Amino acid sequence: MQHLKPSVSLIRANSYAKDSLKEYLTTLLEPLGGMAAFVKPGQRVLLKPNLLTGSRPQKECTTRAELVYAVAQMVIAAGGKPFLGDSPAFGSAKGVAIANGYQPIIQELNLPIVEFHGQRYQTVSENFNHLLLSKEAIEADVVINLPKVKSHSQLTLTLGVKNLFGCVPGKMKAWWHMEAGKDANRFGEMLVETAKAINPDLTILDGIIGHEGNGPSGGEPRNLGILAAATNVFALDRAMVEILNVPPHQVPTVAASQRLGVCPELAEIDFPNLHPDLLQIKDWRLPDELMPIDFAMPRVIKSTFKHLYIRFIKEPMSAYGRQ
Repeated sequence: MQHLKPSVSLIRANSYAKDSLKEYLTTLLEPLGGMAAFVKPGQRVLLKPNLLTGSRPQKECTTRAELVYAVAQMVIAAGGKPFLGDSPAFGSAKGVAIANGYQPIIQELNLPIVEFHGQRYQTVSENFNHLLLSKEAIEADVVINLPKVKSHSQLTLTLGVKNLFGCVPGKMKAWWHMEAGKDANRFGEMLVETAKAINPDLTILDGIIGHEGNGPSGGEPRNLGILAAATNVFALDRAMVEILNVPPHQVPTVAASQRLGVCPELAEIDFPNLHPDLLQIKDWRLPDELMPIDFAMPRVIKSTFKHLYIRFIKEPMSAYGRQ
């Protein structure tokens, strides 16, 4: 199947209203075979939204509950069993979801929320020999990645690949910020390795309203009017940087995916609906300045993570592997 061009479906979408979203998503997924191409009856389907924080619910920092609801309904219609999972930067996935208006959809659809905690690790990467991911994410039958379009003060933009960092258990996230954060290239490569390991079956990007400026949470909402979907998350991110007029080399995840040979060039991508040229935005606001990824942790926290690293990674992991 390698000879087939990856497809990125791009459409205009200007509303989060239930009926509109249902129509948008049907149109968006049609060229990819519809939801039934991804979800078979009885399968457990991880929906991985961006649940960054509960502190700024009006600032469009997280994937909209309405979109998650519409996708979950399609999964249920295809016979799948959806559940939500994430490892937010602050707080619990459930707490952040509720702060961002997810409570009604959680109740109506009886959606379980899984916290990607660190009790169950799984080493999955060759180049990063202790890249540990949540077992719940690895073991889901189907993974649907639901990122938000955002500027990011450390990574320029956060799109589909970066959203999968949420499958790294919380404490390990801080470790990676320190371990790879001194080098944006290495951090980008770690995020690409994470995306390759999770290998989402489908990515649906929430670009109806994005978050520009000093993201991931300190910026402002921006109407974009775009929904995007792809089976190849690297192709989707490549299309989006084109739409936002940001050079690929400025976005560590896209640059790393190009270096590692997993990112198709624009000419190698099939656009069955709209082409990026028709959606271009000339004045998308990037962060005022880029911050170091290791965010200068206080010494006491660094020593704590060093201890965690020795305890959980360097020592044999057999106790964790059996859980």
